[in-house]
Amino acid sequence: MDKGPETPMTTLLFELCAESVEAASAAQAGGADRIELCSELARGGLTPDPVLLAASIAAISIPVYVLIRPRTGDFVFSPEEFALMQQQVEQAKSAGASGVAVGVLLAGGRVDVERTGALIELARPMKATFHRAFDETPDLCEALEDVIETGADHLLTSGGAAEVLRGADCIGSLVRLAAGRLHVIAGGGLRLATLAEVVRRSGNFSLHGSLIRRNGHTAPQMAQARLEADVREAVRLLRREYRQMADGAVSSNSSCAQ
Repeated sequence: MDKGPETPMTTLLFELCAESVEAASAAQAGGADRIELCSELARGGLTPDPVLLAASIAAISIPVYVLIRPRTGDFVFSPEEFALMQQQVEQAKSAGASGVAVGVLLAGGRVDVERTGALIELARPMKATFHRAFDETPDLCEALEDVIETGADHLLTSGGAAEVLRGADCIGSLVRLAAGRLHVIAGGGLRLATLAEVVRRSGNFSLHGSLIRRNGHTAPQMAQARLEADVREAVRLLRREYRQMADGAVSSNSSCAQ
């Protein structure tokens, strides 16, 4: 994908992918801007049940986006599955969610503009993110235009790579191609150790991740405290990179003329 002109500075945002009330609370305490709520995160994420959704919305004041995905596997959904997704969108709206994360593909791998657009229209006035089904499409440039056509407010992507660091350069290109028509969020396998590099390579300051450390059993209270600390560190790193980039932009545009 062609790099094109320099990427403009993007919105500063950190979204935690959470699958429990404890994770949602840790996200808020750590300074996250919002959460994407799901279940079965280890399997790629599914729609959370209504009890978890209601409890999470009650526990925090930052925006809650809800993943709409009725099963694991591909993103080509049957009529019955699509009807269930419509019900899940309505449940999210009734529960007081701020947004949903959706995505439907056609059998050939392209974005299903019609059915995704129908879900987004149903979700209003909530916001809508087109999730990482985008990264399964055969042509990301074409898919970007299709996602914009659906009316999505945000696009979550790893740049078509297995994880976000490997796709960072592509994400920068997508931001330039989007040209403000939707908000691109970088996510997929995000790690604290490489967060700053992802930002620098992509030029994108909107990030999404779970920050889960898969290293054995940890007591729930310790896990929540550790996640809160990791979120706080992710937000700190993101803000540091944003300030440095902003300072650089000011310096490069300043004039010494008298």
